[in-house]
Amino acid sequence: MTVQPVTAQPVQAIHVQGLEKSYKKLRALRGVDFDVARGSIFALLGSNGAGKTTVVNILSTLLKADAGTATVDGFDVAAQSANVRESISLTGQFAAVDEILTGRENLVLVARLRHLKDAGRIADDLLARFQLTDAADRRVSTYSGGMRRRLDIAMSLTGNPPVIFLDEPTTGLDPQGRIEVWQTVRELAGRGTTVLLTTQYLDEAEQLADRIAILHQGRIIASGTLAELKQLFPPAKVEYIEKQPTLEDIFLAIVGDDRTGSSDRTARSDRTER
Repeated sequence: MTVQPVTAQPVQAIHVQGLEKSYKKLRALRGVDFDVARGSIFALLGSNGAGKTTVVNILSTLLKADAGTATVDGFDVAAQSANVRESISLTGQFAAVDEILTGRENLVLVARLRHLKDAGRIADDLLARFQLTDAADRRVSTYSGGMRRRLDIAMSLTGNPPVIFLDEPTTGLDPQGRIEVWQTVRELAGRGTTVLLTTQYLDEAEQLADRIAILHQGRIIASGTLAELKQLFPPAKVEYIEKQPTLEDIFLAIVGDDRTGSSDRTARSDRTER
């Protein structure tokens, strides 16, 4: 009896090399290279027009590259596009939810479209995972921006894809909504999902990413961990000053986190008064 060797999954969930894409005379990507480790959060940081969405569209098989290669979950995006689509989920810049349906109905619909068994149980599990159970039977038109975004990400995770692309997931959200989405992204990585996040917000990349790549005019001009990127700059002059609270500290102290208990909000308020 011949024993077939077990093929190990590649260490990198995403591998991109020499990616190029042009729209007529506009060179959107000019040889992009990066790798994303499994179970990590990778931030593609850049201003509007840098090429971030083009990268995501190529990796999710929505666009064909002019040159270069890319693999997602071990599958070539050009030659094995069907396998890639089964391994990923994509959340675009705007929540793709049906506002007429309830949150639970949105999730059940997606589960049925993906031919998954026990769609109701899957929906209930995702509602609990994303702290939306209390709003499950409300129409999505009554949800806040942060709740819609969390529901959108929950819909993307129906079927547990190993890789998820989040294209500027906090665009248009208020500070509380952004914080809710940040916590959701951290939980995804904690469960082993590989997250490629595109953003133009420096604080978002700093808060979330294990590794950051800076995309500028279609090229990766720097990449690494936050600590590695900081080493690219000369040592800062050390001055001893009284630490002041950040705007985020002040915002949370005043408003509180809706997903925590009232005792937590009271304690936070007490600390603020002192």
